[in-house]
Amino acid sequence: MGKEGTMYYSAGNYEAFAKPDKPEGIDDKHAYIVGSGLAGLSAACYLIRDAQMPADHITVFESLPLPGGSCDGIYDATRGYIMRGGREMDNHFECMWDLFRSIPSIVNPGETIFSEYYRLNKSDPNFSLCRVTEKQGQDAHTDKKYGMNPRATQELLRLFLSTEEDLADKTIDDMFDDDFYNTNFWIYWQTMFAFEKWHSALEMKLYMQRYIHHIDGLPDLSALRFTRYNQYDSMIKPMVKYIEDAGGVFQYDTQVTNVVCDVTPTKKVAKRIEYMQGGVAKSIDLTENDLVFVTNGSQGDCTAYGSQDTAPVVTIKNGEGPSVQLWKKIAAQSPDFGHPEKFFKDIEETSWESWTVDTSNKEVLDAIEAICHRDPLSGKVVTGGIVTAKDSSWLLSWTINRQGQFPDQPADHCLIWVYGLNCWHDDGDYVKKPMAACTGAELCAEWLYHIGVPTDRIDYLAHNECNTTPTMMPYVTSFFEPRRKGDRPDVVPAGSVNLAFIGQYAETPRDTVFTTEYSIRTGMEAVYTLCNVDRGVPEVWGSVFDVRDLLTATVKLADGKTLEQMDLPLKDRLALREVLKKVKGTDVEKLLKATGAL
Repeated sequence: MGKEGTMYYSAGNYEAFAKPDKPEGIDDKHAYIVGSGLAGLSAACYLIRDAQMPADHITVFESLPLPGGSCDGIYDATRGYIMRGGREMDNHFECMWDLFRSIPSIVNPGETIFSEYYRLNKSDPNFSLCRVTEKQGQDAHTDKKYGMNPRATQELLRLFLSTEEDLADKTIDDMFDDDFYNTNFWIYWQTMFAFEKWHSALEMKLYMQRYIHHIDGLPDLSALRFTRYNQYDSMIKPMVKYIEDAGGVFQYDTQVTNVVCDVTPTKKVAKRIEYMQGGVAKSIDLTENDLVFVTNGSQGDCTAYGSQDTAPVVTIKNGEGPSVQLWKKIAAQSPDFGHPEKFFKDIEETSWESWTVDTSNKEVLDAIEAICHRDPLSGKVVTGGIVTAKDSSWLLSWTINRQGQFPDQPADHCLIWVYGLNCWHDDGDYVKKPMAACTGAELCAEWLYHIGVPTDRIDYLAHNECNTTPTMMPYVTSFFEPRRKGDRPDVVPAGSVNLAFIGQYAETPRDTVFTTEYSIRTGMEAVYTLCNVDRGVPEVWGSVFDVRDLLTATVKLADGKTLEQMDLPLKDRLALREVLKKVKGTDVEKLLKATGAL
């Protein structure tokens, strides 16, 4: 148990089902949440459930006309279906499942979001039958091998064991060379998580350590789990309903422009919220009983939308955008509030484009089925995660989740989500211009080319049998920019009385950004800290400290080779031989055999 008035971590069942006592003085407090993305909604839910704050004391400000932030999924009558991204979940998203066991499902009465999700993924488990294609779909496979040579393995181990201080401001390219980049591991890793060589080596190390228990499930994506519908329908709408049913208040089309703080060497107090609403500048004066939860930065900020016949047009310059400007104003008041300039300095480093293809054409659906070996309209797992066109000049990947992805989607229609990492300068392999300059139909044509549609049919199908809606997200991977400690503010900065930061640009130890869990965890930690909730926040799953997971990962990274079969220097082989003699007949030998190391 933590000290009085402090947030603490827990593990196991003992605290998992505990209902905390109502915090002293909570009825006299009010909460203002900036941003209705997953972090902001989570904070509101934890305020209601665990802090037991009267819900009508909770106000959520949202600059857009609807909630959800980057967890979107909408039908636009002028453009079509839009999914800017997808969410891949893990069985050890401890904070997420802690929350979702309490949020009722909208589509399945009597179920929670968690129980709905659990049943779905038990009855229809996720795995891919084709992870990579080449030569326009002619070579389609899931190799299940990482192809690591000794040098690449050594480089990966060096990253894994490096400290946060060692990796401060370093890039992935500072740690690896072509021995690593030419492996299957890198193509799987880069395209699944959207890492680029210029991104943070520290973030990649955190991912390695966070998901070491899933090394064996990355090649075929069996490590992943998905919701039934797009994330907006499956996660955001039930959370909003839970908050509104309890009495929480949402103010949409409201842009918070600053949180003015009184900062001294020992204390930080949010004193005023400034915002624009209906073109009118407004403000709220705050006391220490008014808690402020700020989503500082947004990966979806300044998204540009295109259509079937138009390309998205990015009109911002580096470092512009409402969420960026808000964070800059707050950060100018204290170095403890982070350094937004580290993350928003170059949109060509932090952007990618995605597009949603809507089709019912049998010719296209047959081409899909030839690659993923599943009926795309079955309502069950289709691709099981992304399929990467390895030889695509745009590094194009695509995925089809269970159809329909929207509750009201026509039964004979399939929605395909496609994204590419090389947006700005490389011509396509079929469409001879950069991705960023392409209309929806042209983006669709490039995808059709890479799934093996005959070239004499591509243009007709792209323009007449598919509707494609593109989105360009200039800051989508901005949280992967090289950084050091302090560049992201702590969830509750030292000395803060009533101000917390939540979301992908707040700092919480050991967890990984670009995940639903990270957003929810920051919301939970913020509420538990500012409200003195006496219940443990579930710690990040400790597989990196589990020798079983470490041994299993070692074997899987070596493509199933035992310790004795691995390509080791003579000195190491001789040392290993002596060790194996000493453990023969012991529980250590049993452990080595159980994990495939012997």
